[in-house]
Amino acid sequence: MDSFNIAVFASGNGSNLQSLLETKKLNNEDSIDVSVVFSNKLDAYALKRAEKNNIPFFSVNPASFENREKFDAAVLDKLKTFNFDLIVLAGYMRILSKEFLREFEGKIINLHPSLLPKYPGLNTHQKVVDNKDSHHGATVHFVDEGLDTGQIIGFSKFKIKEYEIHHLEAKVHEIEHKLLPLICSLIKNKRLKFKNNVLEIDNIEYPDGKEFNF
Repeated sequence: MDSFNIAVFASGNGSNLQSLLETKKLNNEDSIDVSVVFSNKLDAYALKRAEKNNIPFFSVNPASFENREKFDAAVLDKLKTFNFDLIVLAGYMRILSKEFLREFEGKIINLHPSLLPKYPGLNTHQKVVDNKDSHHGATVHFVDEGLDTGQIIGFSKFKIKEYEIHHLEAKVHEIEHKLLPLICSLIKNKRLKFKNNVLEIDNIEYPDGKEFNF
């Protein structure tokens, strides 16, 4: 098996980063190698998780730059010193510049806490409560220049039994911690292809992404 490494971007606690790190215990084809962790927040606990697992990490402060483009250029300069095949946005709370996206076209995925295309952006759990949705969940998609508009790879959902923010957040985290490692494994093992705007998983086309049940 060829080596496959990912760079993880996170802005906060890094529980989804932890779910990727836990795959190393499997010691099989589903194990994911994290080569570097980046955060736009110096105090992000995700960086502590990287340190505890002896994974290189770095932070760049957006306040030190005039605009998004200059910030992303600085991130890119540091990022290029590491070896990776895929960038995984796991709770990264910034929009990437067009220049950055062009540099890694088709090689950035994002984990989003809603059933896209419903509720791009922030406050997804509150929107679910406000609209009394019957289901909630999480989605992994390729990143493009829009706000959570890239090709959906996979999603998982659950039936809502209690309209309470903390409860919904916990349930979505539970799903995310399974969905993200699974999709990273599919990409690693070349079971997922996205060519000419057509998504295939195990040679079956999924124009709206594949549903996974956990």
